[in-house]
Amino acid sequence: MDKLIITGGEPLEGEIRISGAKNAALPILVGALLADSPVHIGNVPHLHDITTTLELLGRMGVTLTVDERSGVVIDSTTLTDTEAAYDLVKTMRASILVLGPLLAKFGKADVSLPGGCAIGSRPVDLHLRGLEQMGAEIKVENGYIRATNGGGLKGAHIFMDQVTVTGTENLMMAATLAEGKTIIENAAREPEVVDLANFLNKMGAKITGIGTATLEIEGVSALHGAKYNILPDRIETGTYLVAAAITRGKVKLKDTDANEL
Repeated sequence: MDKLIITGGEPLEGEIRISGAKNAALPILVGALLADSPVHIGNVPHLHDITTTLELLGRMGVTLTVDERSGVVIDSTTLTDTEAAYDLVKTMRASILVLGPLLAKFGKADVSLPGGCAIGSRPVDLHLRGLEQMGAEIKVENGYIRATNGGGLKGAHIFMDQVTVTGTENLMMAATLAEGKTIIENAAREPEVVDLANFLNKMGAKITGIGTATLEIEGVSALHGAKYNILPDRIETGTYLVAAAITRGKVKLKDTDANEL
């Protein structure tokens, strides 16, 4: 589709159900890799990036069950491969999020660099430095991040040189199964980061400082399955609210949360 032609001038009216937030769904779907039993995730939006993430998990051998009501069941106990291949990673930079969970739970990961991007020119280097502080052994070669956990990740005091959502999420997920306490300073505080932390805690993680710039994660030996619903998409909510306001319309938004705006 090259363009959209919109004939405006009319008030917008109607009732709309708000989808789950994509930027919360992606790390939560990946975070399910950490569990020792199936994870039931609800309010998953129907988007291309979600499909790509599920395909990525499926290629690793993860068992997936998708229903027609925005639900996904993820069972990582069937995982057979810890590689995230370039043909999928190139379409979605958030694929780097598999690095932390794979390292923490399965001991190794081979993750393609999205678009062949150079380490140091993008925030992905913050992920790697943080994981190295936790004891990971990482090499970047032939367009891949090749990492092992050196016999087990250890808690560390990590200061993020710049605020990064995916970096915070990656390190937080890895820290849930690390030995000892991890402190992440200058952490991202977006609602989607909060949602991931709440999801991990529901699986048995011990994360405090949620919603602040300092996260403390006390590592545990294992995480268990859980049922969890993705938070509503605040961008979608705001878009419809603004559209209704500027057209002097009347729109009812369902399954959203004004507190997240």
